[in-house]
Amino acid sequence: MDYREAGVDVVAGRDFVNRIRDLVQGTYRPEVLGGLGGFGGCLELPTGYRQPVLVSGTDGVGTKLKIAHAVDRHDTIGIDLVAMCVNDVLTCGAEPLFFLDYLATGKLEPEQLTQVITGIATGCQQAGCALLGGETAEMPGFYHPGEYDVAGFCVGIVEKQQLLDGSQVKIADVAIALASSGLHSNGFSLVRKIIAARQIDWNDRPTQFEGQTVGQVCLTPTRIYVKPILNAIAKGLPIHGMAHITGGGLPENLPRAIPENAAIRMIPHSWPIPPIFTWLAELGDVPQSAMWETFNMGIGFVVFVPPDHASEAIAFFQSQDIPSYTIGEVVPGNRQLIGLD
Repeated sequence: MDYREAGVDVVAGRDFVNRIRDLVQGTYRPEVLGGLGGFGGCLELPTGYRQPVLVSGTDGVGTKLKIAHAVDRHDTIGIDLVAMCVNDVLTCGAEPLFFLDYLATGKLEPEQLTQVITGIATGCQQAGCALLGGETAEMPGFYHPGEYDVAGFCVGIVEKQQLLDGSQVKIADVAIALASSGLHSNGFSLVRKIIAARQIDWNDRPTQFEGQTVGQVCLTPTRIYVKPILNAIAKGLPIHGMAHITGGGLPENLPRAIPENAAIRMIPHSWPIPPIFTWLAELGDVPQSAMWETFNMGIGFVVFVPPDHASEAIAFFQSQDIPSYTIGEVVPGNRQLIGLD
């Protein structure tokens, strides 16, 4: 017996690396040293920093992968993977430098996995970071045929004096919400439960979705906020804090971005809730509290700015094609949200 008979095709693995080489190199920044295929990826720090701080993050895309498998579409999952990591490190004010991926499957299917890497490369280009390396693990018997799992790892850089940790947020600062592109990559265990219980087909086209199928709406990739936020900072917009709205929704993620002696007084109905959320709530008879605690409800990212810069912030992000809204104000308290429906 040999490794191929055990279910692992080493030659196919090498061919896969050659297939994705151009995709990976298309993400390289000037600081990248060497190329694909070594034991480690190398990148020198950008010049101009006096006290550079490295910020790291890691994440996956959860059971959204089940939907990609169900509709056999794999070119957007990689964007989600990058987004979940780079949006996290961005909250510290950091510019993402490089990204690594871990891709595991039962049997290496080059066409399918090339689609995944295509999405990862697209996400890296949107975030301005290099896809510096990765690992593809073929593990027969561990995953069902045709299934795979992905994880991502990102490292960013920020000047120490510009590092954001929540302490810079002040009483009276305004919370500016940046719209999500939809579900992003959270809450899909509940989404899939509702879809299965109501016997909805992924190819169904509810009238609320304006011609799109349920599968297409659910697979809409996570919005990457890196370049608009970094551009805003470079233009002098005083951003005191940021929050990435992921698992746990607004109630869990907004308090993480403010000091312990502060709270956020929300402005109810200050932003439109996309149809996917109201559709799921009605279809699954989901309590409103559970909706808030599971989904982003149309808000993917929040920045905190002084009140006299709120209009400037909204105008800037609107100019970047990101709908934005004033959704609350920082007030004295104990890291709670006040007035959320």
